[in-house]
Amino acid sequence: VHRPPILVLDEPTAGVDVQLRKNLWDNVKTLNRQGVTIILTTHLMYEAEEMCNRIAIINKGNLIKLDTTKNLLDTIKNKKIIFKVEKIYKINNTDLNGISFSYNSSNEVIVSYERKKHKIDEIISKIKNAGMEIYDISTDEGNLEDVFIDLTKN
Repeated sequence: VHRPPILVLDEPTAGVDVQLRKNLWDNVKTLNRQGVTIILTTHLMYEAEEMCNRIAIINKGNLIKLDTTKNLLDTIKNKKIIFKVEKIYKINNTDLNGISFSYNSSNEVIVSYERKKHKIDEIISKIKNAGMEIYDISTDEGNLEDVFIDLTKN
């Protein structure tokens, strides 16, 4: 292909090994930096999230949403934090103000909350005030797959 102004890629990484996928995406990024518009169709949301600056979400042939990747990701309301603790002590359910705590047998406290309504230091304080010692934290900010599911659910 000789310097096309638009390149349409339909599921380009289907059945491709890891190294070939990396090489393909490196080449696509290079073309895009050179001014080529790339139109990509994919079922792999993480690829779209990583590669695209604008995303169209289509459901059953209908355009549901067209926006920047950042704006779509900003629609994610809830965030999840997983705390690994030495020992679990249940948190009193009064005055949680929309913060949800759940526990599992791996000494993990899973906290779900509205990311624009609460701050992490508030949540850490609730864990520590309950007497738990935190030794690891992981977060789940949500991703484009969450946005897709939210927009296409009936």
